[in-house]
Amino acid sequence: MIILNIKINNMNINYEVEGEGNPLIIFHGWLASSETMMALQHYLSKSFKVYNVDVIGFGKSDLPKEPMHINDFGDFIKNFINALNIKNPILVGHSNGGNSIINYAGRNLGKVEKIVLFGSTGVKRKVSLKTQIKIYTFKFLKKISNIIPGDKEKRREKLLKKFGSSDYSNSPEILRKTMSNVLNEPQEKIMPNIKAPVLLIYGENDTATPVEYARRMEKLMPNAGVVVVKNAGHFSFLEQPGFVYRVLDSFLGGESK
Repeated sequence: MIILNIKINNMNINYEVEGEGNPLIIFHGWLASSETMMALQHYLSKSFKVYNVDVIGFGKSDLPKEPMHINDFGDFIKNFINALNIKNPILVGHSNGGNSIINYAGRNLGKVEKIVLFGSTGVKRKVSLKTQIKIYTFKFLKKISNIIPGDKEKRREKLLKKFGSSDYSNSPEILRKTMSNVLNEPQEKIMPNIKAPVLLIYGENDTATPVEYARRMEKLMPNAGVVVVKNAGHFSFLEQPGFVYRVLDSFLGGESK
């Protein structure tokens, strides 16, 4: 395993390389890093040359200079692949990493051999009435907070902790705005453009990205299939690695060792 760093648009991007063979690139999810995907990296490196990336804004990579949109994440994948002159890779992504891959492939930014999406976002969310009330209450209180004299920032932080998701409240401000942008940019319209074989792996108990998301994506992507992992949530590749590895071997043509 080799830890490396590359400059992309004057931003330091950290990544690791392990194994030999055809290229396979891993992109982690929100507020995670390449470390989250380390076990998956080690396993896949038995059959492929694996690039495990700290996505811009996370891990040891630089924060973006301004809030990003989903197209920016797709462009990030394109720039990373072009910078290292990687040809026709397999792309593996978790959560927002998968969402970024959908953007890259759906906008036809480069050739892809195969795609694996773990608990990926990307479709329009069906927000419950309870969640809607929570969101509207937060927005209302935020407006009131801006009117009342005193420490507005301190009040805002309290509101975030009470009404914001843990991912949102734990993010730096620039990533909070990025997360808000990305969650409001569904990608159903470009999914039919993805011609490469796609494997959608979702935990049956995943509440962040439920199996229903995978079913919706499967209908939109011409060559997609769904595998539901029993007794697993949002991190199925960590919760049920043995089963997931066997599925990956079958789909990617790797060999269990």
